[in-house]
Amino acid sequence: MGTLLVKNTAVLVTMDDQRREIEDGGLFIRDNIIEQVGATADLPDTADEVLDLRDHILLPGFINTHHHLYQSLTRVLAQEADLFTWLKTLYPIWGRLTDEGVYVSTITGLAEMALAGCTASSDHLYIFPNDCTLDSQIRAAAEIGIRFHAARGSMSLGESKGGLPPDHVTEDETFILKDSQRLIETYNDNGRHAMTRVVLAPCSPFSVTPDLMRESAVLAREYGVRLHTHLAETIEEEAFCLELFGKRPVEYVRSLGWTGDDVWHAHCVHMSDSEIDLFAATGTGVAHCPSSNMRLASGIAPVVQWRDKGVRVGLGVDGSASNDGGNLLAEARQAMLLQRVAPDRYLSQKPGGRGGFAGIADAMSARQAIELATRGSASVLGRNDIGHLAPGMSADFIAFDLNQIAFAGALHDPVAAVALCQPSRVDLSVVNGKVVVENGRLTTINLRSHLKRHNEISAAMIRDE
Repeated sequence: MGTLLVKNTAVLVTMDDQRREIEDGGLFIRDNIIEQVGATADLPDTADEVLDLRDHILLPGFINTHHHLYQSLTRVLAQEADLFTWLKTLYPIWGRLTDEGVYVSTITGLAEMALAGCTASSDHLYIFPNDCTLDSQIRAAAEIGIRFHAARGSMSLGESKGGLPPDHVTEDETFILKDSQRLIETYNDNGRHAMTRVVLAPCSPFSVTPDLMRESAVLAREYGVRLHTHLAETIEEEAFCLELFGKRPVEYVRSLGWTGDDVWHAHCVHMSDSEIDLFAATGTGVAHCPSSNMRLASGIAPVVQWRDKGVRVGLGVDGSASNDGGNLLAEARQAMLLQRVAPDRYLSQKPGGRGGFAGIADAMSARQAIELATRGSASVLGRNDIGHLAPGMSADFIAFDLNQIAFAGALHDPVAAVALCQPSRVDLSVVNGKVVVENGRLTTINLRSHLKRHNEISAAMIRDE
C-alpha cells in the first residue's frame, strides 16, 4: 500500500489519551497503520500519496455500534407505533426479505454511513427468512470498504411459545448455533487492524429462549468473539421479562452470563442505579441509540449517569426503520442535546414552583459527543486499534471542508462546530489506509444502480408482490 502523507489541516482532532487538537496538523501513514501524528512541519515532506487538507478539520472515523441494515428497505412505516406495535407491524413485511435484499440493503446502509463519516460499523441481522445469509452482508461491507462487525442475530421464541415474533420468522436453535460456528470459523478475524469480525447476537428477551442465550455465550467465549443483544429498551419489555422469567431485563441477562467486557447491549433505557453499577463493575458496554428511542417513544437513556459511573458507552443509529436514517454524527448531536433536556436533569424547585436545572455543564459537551462516536464506540466493540489517532493505530479518519455553509460563523471553534452545527456529508473518508469517500463521493461502488434495485426490492416487500 505504500505511504500516505496528510498535511495542512486547519485542525486535527486526535481523540488520543491527551485529547490533543493540533492546528496545521497531519498524519504519516505506512501501509494501513498510522506512523506519525503531529504538526505538518514535523512530518516527512514526501510520501507515495499526499493529501493536502488545507481548510479541513480531520477526525478519527466515526464508529457505529448498533444497526439493522436490512431495515433501510422498510423506512417510514408504523409511524406512530411504540416498539411492540412497530415490530408486530413489520415482522410480516420482513418475512419477505431475500438474500438479494440483504446484500442490496447492506450496500445502501453502509454507503449512507460512510458518506456521513463512519469508517466502522456493527450490524445486527436477526431475521433469516427465505434464502437470507449473513455472508451477503459481509461481502457487501467488503465492497464498500468499511470495517465491519457482522452480528449473527437470531429469533427462536415465536408466538406459539410466548414470544413476540410470528413463528414463521423464527429459526431452529440447533441450526442457529451451527451456523454461528460456521460464520466464526469462516470470517472472524481477531487480529489487530481486522476488517471483519463476527458477533453472536440473539435478538432480545422476547424473541429467544434462555437456552439460546446461554449456549450462544458459551460458543462466543470458546472462540473469543463478542456478544450483543437488545436490552431494557421499553417498559413493556420489563413487564414481559417479569411475567415470563420473574426478573427485570438486566438481572435476567446477568443470570445467563450476559455481562462482562465481551458483551454490549443496545438501548438500556430503563436501568436502576444498581444495574448501572453492575455494568460499570463488569465492563459491560451499551450502544446508545437516541433517535430510535425518541421515534418509538421508548424514553431517554441515562447516558450522563453511565459515563459518571464508568460504563463503556458508544453510539448506534439503530435500524433505518426506527430512525429513519444512518448518520452517526446526527446521532452524536442528538445524544448531546437530549441529555440537556432529560427529565432527571431537573433536580430542584425554584421559587414560584419552576423546575431548577442541574446545569448544562453537567450534561454533555460537543467534544464529549464526538468522543462517544469515536473512542466510546471503539471501546464498546472491544477495539483498541481504532477510535483515536496515534502511532500504531489503524489509518481510519475523516475530514470535513470548513468552507461550507454549515460551518459559517463557527470557525472560532471548528471542533465544537462538528457536533453543534448542522450535520453534513463528510468530504473525505479513509479506511484502513484506503480512500473510500473523496470530495463527498464514494470511490468504491456505483451507488446509483444499487439504489434503483434497493427501491424495487423495497416496493415488492411492502406491497407483497
